[in-house]
Amino acid sequence: MKILVGFFLLAGFLKVADAQTFRFDFGKGAVPGGYLKVTPETIYTEARGYGIDLGTSAMNNNEVGAQALTDGFLTSDQPFYFSVKLPEGNYDVKIWTGDDHGPSDLAVRAENRRMFVNRLQTAAGAHQLIQFTVNIRDSLIAGSRKKVRLKAREHGYLHWDHKLTLEFNSKNPKINAIEITPNRTAVSVFLAGNSTVVDGASEPFSAWGQMFPWFFQPEKVAVVNLAESGETLSGFIAARRFAKMLSLMKPGDYAFVEFGHNDQKQKGKGIGAFTSYKKNLNYFIDEVKKKGGIPVLVTSVQRRRFLNGKIVETLGDYPEAVRQTARERGVALIDLNALSKQLFEAMGEEKSMLAFVHFPAGSFAARPEALADNTHFRPYGAFEVARLMVKGVKDADLKLAQYLKKDLPSLDPGHPGIYENFYWPASPGADAAQPDGN
Repeated sequence: MKILVGFFLLAGFLKVADAQTFRFDFGKGAVPGGYLKVTPETIYTEARGYGIDLGTSAMNNNEVGAQALTDGFLTSDQPFYFSVKLPEGNYDVKIWTGDDHGPSDLAVRAENRRMFVNRLQTAAGAHQLIQFTVNIRDSLIAGSRKKVRLKAREHGYLHWDHKLTLEFNSKNPKINAIEITPNRTAVSVFLAGNSTVVDGASEPFSAWGQMFPWFFQPEKVAVVNLAESGETLSGFIAARRFAKMLSLMKPGDYAFVEFGHNDQKQKGKGIGAFTSYKKNLNYFIDEVKKKGGIPVLVTSVQRRRFLNGKIVETLGDYPEAVRQTARERGVALIDLNALSKQLFEAMGEEKSMLAFVHFPAGSFAARPEALADNTHFRPYGAFEVARLMVKGVKDADLKLAQYLKKDLPSLDPGHPGIYENFYWPASPGADAAQPDGN
């Protein structure tokens, strides 16, 4: 009997997949035509191809609403995950949230804690449609038998598997329905970088790349973050991360590149900012242009080191080598090094600790010691640096700027956002596992 049930579940899912749009109706209530019902018992399995995932759980609504699409929901007093097995690509996601009989309070992230909805609150009787575009990928390199050389820790990351994983967080999340549709026309914005860019897997460590998707309009842009902690530009190329990027790139896509923190530790004959690093930057530019892509050079974000109230430059010649290469090649430059210097100095030596991973002893069970990291950001700091990147996109007059959300507030690096106003309920797995590199 279980085999037959599994067969019909899979058959129903494949029917939806064949239609190229994946539709799921959550909780109690009627099931609209073309939708698959998701209840607390719908646990993800490879055979089913969708369901509540990663050991989390959810509860049904008690009272049924008026409209079929929004008459039911799943909710939880803890964050919960929903996954769908999908092929690599960009996808438009629609999520209906709300409750006919009570309020809701929702944050939405995807894969490794990529922020798409910071906080959305609806009153009793209200529903709202959320839309965003997300990229999912695997480690295979199209057109070859090769794969990205993943580090051991990456095999547990949510962004290298064969499914889209959505995280529903905040105080009272209520999910009515989800629709997922492939998007083959969105501009892909590829990110090459280290731990200051990566989609950080573990609280409280975050980076600007996982906040960047929040700033773009749905259906227009998909951010493809290939950064990994501890990487150098040469290592990014050697590990086939760059080959993976090029295999996915289409004309008109963007390729942002920000390294320097780990590159400056490389030693040897011919290795340095104005030699090997510039050579690799030029190779990056050449290969991206061959694919019809648009390279964007980004100088290294500052570390938090103060002297007499001013940031001390710790990146050596690497930021200047990037500026020089951008001038010589006539490509776009975002001077994140200069912008972040302004930002951190405006925060000040003491308050800037709130942007970085500084926590007292006992804050995290897995790491009972005090944390004092002046390179890696907590979510607030990552978001503030992502805002700097948005300013850089605008200042560089990139065509990409037309796809930013229309209601974004202007950013002055001299006036950072208020820490207390930034909302970030922690994702599950707050094990404080430090990224590679420093």
